[in-house]
Amino acid sequence: MDRDVMEAIRNNSILSENIQDEIEAQLTTGQKLADKIADFGGSWTFIIVFFSFLVLWMAINVFVLSARPFDPYPFILLNLILSCLAAIQAPIIMMSQNRQEQKDRQRAEHDYKISLKAELEIKLLSEKIDHLLVHQNKKLLEIQEVQINYLEDLLKRINPK
Repeated sequence: MDRDVMEAIRNNSILSENIQDEIEAQLTTGQKLADKIADFGGSWTFIIVFFSFLVLWMAINVFVLSARPFDPYPFILLNLILSCLAAIQAPIIMMSQNRQEQKDRQRAEHDYKISLKAELEIKLLSEKIDHLLVHQNKKLLEIQEVQINYLEDLLKRINPK
């Protein structure tokens, strides 16, 4: 990372860019799918749809098919489906969280590079300003010496004694 920053300073190039596209381009199809499933699984849409599915399942088995329900109370088939869904959904969400962690790490590294470059640039600017001040003070001293010499010459002319 430090080499990248030093190279950017040498080439006077910009490090601050949107790395989101670069991160997204590196994703595999499975990673993209895991992200989409995790986004849906953690949304209100999923909760409402899933709650509606549960209510519908129970209503069909209790009221509509009360004579011969395909999954009578205590809804063992529904519990099996819920367990399978949880068993599949948990690793997918964990994969998505791992991807998010990788994205965050890449963004943090990028932010570190930008901050380091900014710090070095500020240090270089500070050194340049210090150099200019020293150079300016030397020039002022030289001008002052010339002025003192002129004043001494004027004093000699005014007071020839």
